[in-house]
Amino acid sequence: MASLLNPSAAISFQHKLNRCLSALSANTPTPSKIPHAFPGNGRCQRLNFKAKATGSVEGSVIVKESASTSDKIDYGVVGMHHVGILCENLERSLEFYQNILGLEINEARPHDKLPYRGAWLWVGSEMIHLMELPNPDPLTGRPEHGGRDRHACISIRDVSKLQAILDKAGIPYTLSRSGRPAIFTRDPDANALEFTQV
Repeated sequence: MASLLNPSAAISFQHKLNRCLSALSANTPTPSKIPHAFPGNGRCQRLNFKAKATGSVEGSVIVKESASTSDKIDYGVVGMHHVGILCENLERSLEFYQNILGLEINEARPHDKLPYRGAWLWVGSEMIHLMELPNPDPLTGRPEHGGRDRHACISIRDVSKLQAILDKAGIPYTLSRSGRPAIFTRDPDANALEFTQV
């Protein structure tokens, strides 16, 4: 078998691997719990992965076992309830969401109990909460393709029908760059929306 590493590189790698494994096993029980932190939604979240790291160099070929993630974080997630979308003018946004996209208002939601104007729109069994509030995001300079911007994604049955609706209304859109059946557009406040065919 062809050598992937020259002998001195293999020995150096083995030495570094052994030092890392020794440090892990000396500080934590095996299998070791390795905390990982990553940013998400403006805050730092932590996950613990149980990792059983082993490795060896056999005949100048590196062999390693994959780490497993067996700690499951379970607090009862059942789905997405709603997505909040900021708008400058509620009537203009409702014209788009109701009359172009065909979404219906959820009359059971508390429109008048909040200190700002808004509306709750059904999207299947979930909702969009339109909120008439100042938008801190710029309206200009956003990516043309909504898939490269913050966006909400709505599952639909037929992308070609929505494409015809947007064409008739003169609303610009882009198709998925990956070739899958999906379309991206923006609402009157430049909020990006994706519609993906399921």
